[in-house]
Amino acid sequence: MTTSVAAVPILVRGVSKVFQLGGQRVAALDGLDASVEAGQFAVVMGPSGSGKSTLLNLVGGLDRPTGGHILVGGNDIARMDEIALASYRRRMVGFVFQSFNLISSMTARQNVEFPMLFAGVGSDARRARADALLEAVGLGHRAGHRPVELSGGEQQRVAVARAMANAPPILLGDEPTGNLDTRTGEEIMQLLSRLNSAGHTLLVVTHDTRIARYADRIVHMEDGRAVREEPGGRVRRAPQGEATS
Repeated sequence: MTTSVAAVPILVRGVSKVFQLGGQRVAALDGLDASVEAGQFAVVMGPSGSGKSTLLNLVGGLDRPTGGHILVGGNDIARMDEIALASYRRRMVGFVFQSFNLISSMTARQNVEFPMLFAGVGSDARRARADALLEAVGLGHRAGHRPVELSGGEQQRVAVARAMANAPPILLGDEPTGNLDTRTGEEIMQLLSRLNSAGHTLLVVTHDTRIARYADRIVHMEDGRAVREEPGGRVRRAPQGEATS
């Protein structure tokens, strides 16, 4: 199953995020400027507390900045109301988390179908797309299994398929290899790389230096700011199957 993807740029300008912890104000982001070009694979690295995950949550529309602008495809999501933001999350972004975040009572197929419920996709179309996506990530034969019956790598493959359920142009990864062994982590990165080659814009937060060789750019963060950038290794793999939108 292949579908063209309109690559979308991400532009972060002067973004701050302040949290109130008890009586103390903590600045997670401090006037951050960053960007990801349309169709680019960008990796964000930095020590714990540098603001990496906060940046990902803001770009994903899971939180709002205290100040600044976040332009995605030319639209400032920092200025969207809750209804527009919910639509943005549903149409524009797919998330891949370190802990997989699958629903334990659902099968792999049902987990992949779940985001399509909110997009108003009919049951037959949901099942067909879920099965095609699971086949694309090499898990067509495991569609009826629940997360407890799957390995960590298989669970993350289901999570990638779920992230692609509504064919979003942007994929966001929060330590996607953090709970995986070296070989399995490599397989997940090859899968994400193929999705990037199909046109999806990728923004991945990680401590794993091995991921850097799949990236076009590496942004290093400290104390809520981007302090330097460098080119990534940009390893592009030939498609295996159809891990696309």
